[in-house]
Formats: sequence, C-alpha cells, structure tokens
Amino acid sequence: MGHLPIHLSPLLFLLHTFVLLAQPCTSITPQVLERASTPEQPLSSGNATGSGKQTCPGAVVCRPGILLPVWLPLDPPLGEQAGRALIYFLCLMYIFLGVSIIADRFMASIEVITSQEKEVTITKPNGETTVTTVRIWNETVSNLTLMALGSSAPEILLSVIEVVGHEFNAGELGPGTIVGSAAFNMFVIIGLCVWVIPNGESRKIKHLRVFFITAFWSIFAYIWLYLILAVISPGIVEVWEAAVTLLYFPVCVILAWIADRRMLFYKYMHKRYRADKRHGIVVEMEGDLAPKGIDVIMDGKFSDGAACPGTPSSVTVSVQTGGELDQSKDEVVRILKDLKEKHPDKDLDQLIEMANYSALVHQKKSRAFYRVQATRLMIGAGNVLKKHAAEHARRSAGQEADKATCSHICFERPQYQCIENCGSLSLGVILDGGTGQSTFYVDYCTENGSANAGADYEGKEGTLVFKPGESRKEIKVGILDDDIFEEDEHFFVRLQNLRLEEGATEGTGTPPKGRLVEPLVTTVTILDDDHAGIFTFGQRVLRVSESTGMLSVPVARNSGSRGTVALAYHTEDGSAKAGVDYEHAGGELEFTNEQTSQILQVRIINVEEYEKQENFFIVLEDPKWLKRGLSGNPTPEEEEARRISEMGKPILGEHSRLEVIIEESCEFKTPNGVLDQNTVDKLLRDTNLAVVLGTHSWREQFIGAVTVSAGDGDEDEGQEQRMPSCFDYFMHILCVFWKILFACVPPTEYWNGWACFIVSISVIGFLTAIIGDLASHFGCTVGLRDTVTAVVFVALGTSLPDTFASKVAATQDQYADACVGNVTGSNAVNVFLGIGVAWSIAAIYWQVKGKVFRVDPGSLAFSVTLFTIFAFFAMGLLMLRRRPSIGGELGGPRISKILTSLFLFGLWFLYILFASLEAYCHIQGF
Repeated sequence: MGHLPIHLSPLLFLLHTFVLLAQPCTSITPQVLERASTPEQPLSSGNATGSGKQTCPGAVVCRPGILLPVWLPLDPPLGEQAGRALIYFLCLMYIFLGVSIIADRFMASIEVITSQEKEVTITKPNGETTVTTVRIWNETVSNLTLMALGSSAPEILLSVIEVVGHEFNAGELGPGTIVGSAAFNMFVIIGLCVWVIPNGESRKIKHLRVFFITAFWSIFAYIWLYLILAVISPGIVEVWEAAVTLLYFPVCVILAWIADRRMLFYKYMHKRYRADKRHGIVVEMEGDLAPKGIDVIMDGKFSDGAACPGTPSSVTVSVQTGGELDQSKDEVVRILKDLKEKHPDKDLDQLIEMANYSALVHQKKSRAFYRVQATRLMIGAGNVLKKHAAEHARRSAGQEADKATCSHICFERPQYQCIENCGSLSLGVILDGGTGQSTFYVDYCTENGSANAGADYEGKEGTLVFKPGESRKEIKVGILDDDIFEEDEHFFVRLQNLRLEEGATEGTGTPPKGRLVEPLVTTVTILDDDHAGIFTFGQRVLRVSESTGMLSVPVARNSGSRGTVALAYHTEDGSAKAGVDYEHAGGELEFTNEQTSQILQVRIINVEEYEKQENFFIVLEDPKWLKRGLSGNPTPEEEEARRISEMGKPILGEHSRLEVIIEESCEFKTPNGVLDQNTVDKLLRDTNLAVVLGTHSWREQFIGAVTVSAGDGDEDEGQEQRMPSCFDYFMHILCVFWKILFACVPPTEYWNGWACFIVSISVIGFLTAIIGDLASHFGCTVGLRDTVTAVVFVALGTSLPDTFASKVAATQDQYADACVGNVTGSNAVNVFLGIGVAWSIAAIYWQVKGKVFRVDPGSLAFSVTLFTIFAFFAMGLLMLRRRPSIGGELGGPRISKILTSLFLFGLWFLYILFASLEAYCHIQGF
C-alpha cells in the first residue's frame, strides 16, 4: 500500500515541470503545428540531415495513431484540453497496469519453458558414470534471451510497432522510451536496490565474469547507437548498420555464455587459490576479496559436492551439471534439520509441511519469479510463495479430513517382488477411512510389462468385495517358472471401477463414499532364478549422520538367485579415516539359494565434529559360487540344468563401490541410518518454482482471477497468511477486468509453456500499440514532444514492474546478480532487439525502394550521449562499493548507502532535465 504514494508525487511534479518547460514554445492555448516526428522520406540518397541541426517546432499536432483516432476538435478550450490530458494520462496508466498483468503470465510461461529438464550421463575420471537431471536452458542464456525479452517486451515492441505503423518512418517515441528506460533502470532501480538493503547488510555480485560482459554491452550498445546516428552516416541508418546492431545480440549472449562456462581465455585468467587442511587446494569464488562463499574443490574428492549449510558449499570443477541439484538437496536437508531443532515434538510429515514454505523462500530464484511476485503483490493477487505453501498444506489436511466420510482404497504397496519359482504371489488391497457402513466393489486386472501373461505369469481379472468392517483383501497371481536365463521382468496389476453396487457403473455417489487413491497400480517384479545373480548396492552415494552408530547397508542380488554365493567386501579410506571416523570392516556375505538380499554393517564413530563432512568407501569384491543348487551325481536333466546355470555366473552390478559421506548429526534418516532421499526429493518437487508460478487449467486461472489475497511481502518462516487489507481489495477491484480477461490465455501446462508465451506476447504487442497512441496523444495535448514523453512517462510506466521486482530481489536474494544483472542485461537487449529489429525492417524497406532510411540524430543522439557518460559514473561507483569497507554493490553502512542512492537518483534527475532542456532548445544539442 506504500508503493503508489512514493511514485505519484514525483510523477505529478514531473508533469508540472515539463508543461512549464514547453511554455516557451506554446501560448496559453497551444497552436496546432505539424509534428516533426514523421517526416516525409526524401527522394535523395544523400545525407541531407548530416548537419544534425535540430528544429524546434512551436507545438505538436495530435495526429491519428496506429489504433486510436485523434480527439476532435484539435484546438479545444483550455478546460477541455486539461480534461483530455487527464483522461489520456489515466488511460495510459491503466494500460500500463494491464501490460504488467499480462507480463505476469508471460514471465510465468518463460519460467516453465526455461525449467524444462533432461537426463544426462556424467563420466568421472575413474570411469564411473552417473545419470542426473539438469536444466536444458543455461541460466545465463535464459536471462539474456527469454527473461530479458519478458522484462523488456513493451519497450522492444513499442519501437517495432511505431516504425511499422508509421509507414516505416523513424519515430521518436520508441527509441526515446528505450533510452529513457535504460536511464531509469541504471540510476533509479539500482539506487532503490542500494537503499532497501537493511542497515549493516550488503549484497555482492557473484558472477562477475557475466556481469562484466553484460555491463560492457549495456554501455557499448548506446555508444554504437550514437556512432550510427551522428558519426558513421549522420542522419541515415544504412542496412548494414541496422543489421550489425541486431547481430550484436547473439554475440552478447554467446560471450556471456562463454564467460559463464569458463571457456576459451577465461579459464586462463588469474584465480585466487588458498590451502585447506581437509579439502586441499581451493579457488575462491570469483569477485571475493576474502576467503568466503563457495569454494571449488580442485582435487575432485567429493564428486557429488555438497556441504552442510553454514560452511562453504563445494562443487567439483569438472561437474557443472549435477552440482546445483546436489546443493538444492543439501539446502532442503539443512532446512529440515533446523526445523527439527526448533520443533523437536513434530513428526516428519509436520516438519515437511513447515519446510515447504521455508524452502521456497530460501532457494535461488529467477528474474521471472521476482517479476511475477512483485506484480501479484501489487495487484492484490497475494504472495506467490505463501499461497502455494498454504494450498499445499490444505491439500494434505483435506486428504486426512476426507477419510472421515470417504473410504480410500488402494494397493498395500506400490511394488512387489517374487522369485520365478515361487508359484504364486499375494497382493494386498486395503480400505482406509470412511464410515464402515458401505459395501464396495472394485475391479482388478493384470497388464503386461516386460513380462507376458501366459509365458511369465497367469493373467487374471476379477472383482474384490469389501463388506462393512472389512479393510483388507488379497489378489493371488500365479507365477510361471522356466529354465531359461533371462533378465528380471515385471507386470502390472490395476484397480478400477469402484462402485457401491454389483453391476453398477463406476461411481460411488455424491458426495463420494469411497474413492481409489494412489497406488492404484502396483508393479510386480519377477526375479529370475536361473542366474546366480548380479550383486550391487542400491545407490552410488550414501549420506549418513555421524550419530548413526551401526550403519546397515543392504546389498541386492538381482537377475537371479540360484545357488549359494559368497561375496567378499572391505572398506577403504577417503577423507574419513578408519579408527577415527569409522571402524574398518571386511568379510564375506553369504547368499543362500534363492536369497535376494543381505545386510553388511559398518560402525560410524561419533566424534561430534561441527559441520562434519567426510567420506569413505565400501567395496564389493568378485562373488564366488559355493553351491549351485545341483546334486553331485547329476542326471542328464541336471547336466542340462548345469550347462544353463554356467551361463549365469554371479557377477558385480553397476554400483559395486559405495561412497559413504558422514555428515554432522541430522535426525532425518531411515531406521538403517541413511538419509531419506525420498523425503528430500518430495520436498524438492513441491518447491519447484515452475510449478509455483505455472497454471494447469483455465478453471484454476479464473478462480485465481476473481480471488483477492493479501499482498504481504514479508517472508517470515511459519507466518500464516494474513487477511487482505483495504488496499488489496481496492487493487483487486481496479485490476479485476484485466485479471479475468487474461485468464483466457492458455495455461502454462499446454505445450510446455509455449502456448501461453505466444498468446501473451501477442497481447503485449497489441497493448503496446495502444500505449504508443495514448502517449503521443497525451504529449501533444499538454504540449510535450514525443522525445520528452518517451524519456519520462512511457519509460517510467514500462519500468515500474521491474522496479518492484528488483526491490524484492534485492531484499530476498543472497547476491546482487538478480537486480543489477537484470539492469545491464535488459539495457543491452533493448537496443539490440528494440532498435535492431525496427531499424533493420525500415532500412531494408527503403533500400528496396531505392531510398535511404533517415533518422534525425537530434534529441536521440544527445540523450544517448548523456546516458553513456552518466552510466560510466554509475558503473565506476558500483565497482568502488566492492571494497571491504562497504562490502558489495548493494547495501553497506548507512551513510555510504544513502550517499550512493542520492547520487544515482541525482544522475537520473539530471538526465531527464538536460534531455528535456535540449528537446526545447534551451541548451544546444547535436
């Protein structure tokens, strides 16, 4: 509720100031003269405007826009003129609000698109391979392409639409908005981000290499713009100049990607190394002036690199794909651990509910998230994170409450295993909850997987009947044996067609008295008994608490269980030492005929070391066949069986070397002491930001559109969502038209977000065309030139959502990249796409006609020069703030923070003042 008063007062002051600036060119009732923003294209191909001398018309005329007609009569009385200006201004603000809301949907689709994942195989130096899930989109590339397009779409589309809509003539509104928006971003947004950091805290840019690339291009883009306007071919934009401007965009993206990946010359640049008594030689995080932050292990000991929170987390240099996922898992474990210490009386399910919101708050977020979060807080749509966490809690609580009146029927277990010669297998089906007074009928049937009915098992279907008071039934499936060595196979059994009466169609009444819940399909794995077996650990890495005591590790015997097999094992030191961190273990495990698992044990020594992380290895040796399940004097049939069994000698499987990582005592473990990765993975899925921001159906979108929520930006852990305030209701009523209209946009679930992306950017383009017309009509009504209207009002309107998003990012993010990098990246992309695309189209159009594309350097060249000079001052100041006495680009000691913000705000005020004075010839420009 405090946002609007902050910005309305300067806005009214600026409006009054620029009307006064225009007075020397106008009388009390402005004269109607022809606007100079759409000159006729001369037939000559020479540089007729090469002098760059600017003309200052007495006033501007209101001409019909691309979509909106002009308001007649053109020369109204002063009172009516003031009324028109007010209406234009209010409509302009309301359209800006609509663009912010549709940009919310646009950025949500970008988050879904850039969150797409794929599985990759990583080969380690020792030859071991592991499969991990990584994002398809590189973070730097997505920030400079789709993310930058999302935050800068109005400026870019305005420039393109203005050129195309005005018969391919150069306009003042589009380029002026791009330069004005760059100035607002560089000076006001960064100044605000410096100001809002709490006293004594600071935020530093983490990825300096990428920042230097984007900062260079964000300034060079405007230097290049000046060169093509006033130096290379004054007053004329040639095709090659426009094409090079556009081609700078992929060059910028590629160089930033190279810097992010430390490719080419970046890997030879100077690094700061230091020794660590446990981890060896480590290289400090780029940009750090003191040994802190993220350390990169150079000797590659911890291939899964994850440290307990509170110490520098570690990732291997060679593994750039799996580290982020491992760090996310470690963060989740840390959150669970902290909550367990604060609430020792809570069970794991309750802790997961509490951790859901905390994990959402503390995890790394994208620019799309901050933009969406800021917009929804502003329009009364509520805190995205709190709404998601509350909805997650309601779903869990609702499921338990549902059981009071509705019976839940499902399989007892989602997976079953049996030996091939077991004859038959019983599968349990359970009924939970309900009133216990109804009779339920549920059908079941088997479905082929890799196992086939009739060859590997007996296909079966039928109906289970749960009478009142009954809670468990069994399905018995016959398993067929053979003497052929084959891989383990599986099939499925499915529950379906739950009903209250025999012979009735599916359904259990309204409200339902019963329903099928997960798991309603169970997987049955048939273990082959014609092979001696493949012996393996269930995973490659095991994380345990140092307070575990006796660690029990299961060893699985897959793909057969014939004969008795001895499997030797031993432990090997890593950074953990036998006798200090664990007790050395070795020996043999004996698997009897048809035994499919065994347990080996290693004692973990609890030395209560703070933030411990050490590793050792358990190694399986080659298995030996002791008894093959055959008699000493075999019959001919047994000889044939012996020949078949020789084909299936016992061997080691994929995970024969288990890395055990001992961590500081943590209570989230299964009975054998192993950290429960299912719990961690579940919490990671629940806190996927693409799921938080995305939508799955139109119904969900329309419900969200008509629902008002509290716009509370505070993110305190465990704080319940408060009731909406009067301001929340006011903003909801003000925005409800846009909310309902844009609820018609396809949900992000469709086409992996691309359907929402395409429709949203089309709507943004349409609204941007209206903004261009309204801004021009407003400017000519109050006597302002398009250059001034663009630099101040349009740039301010298009940049306000980014202002709120950067403020949220500055306070919530651990680093300054999200807000400072957003500014530099967007400023460069605005020129390369906004100017490059628009001017390339126009230059090619006039080239085909045998003419040249003329752009008056005038006010635009002056604004670009002014911005470039001020931008050097701003970048230099940010670099000075990295000194230890301040600590980072954002925040710092109170005095330095205030002085920095005032200096940056002053640069913006001087920029718009000088640009406006030059536009009205009060000072000499180009």
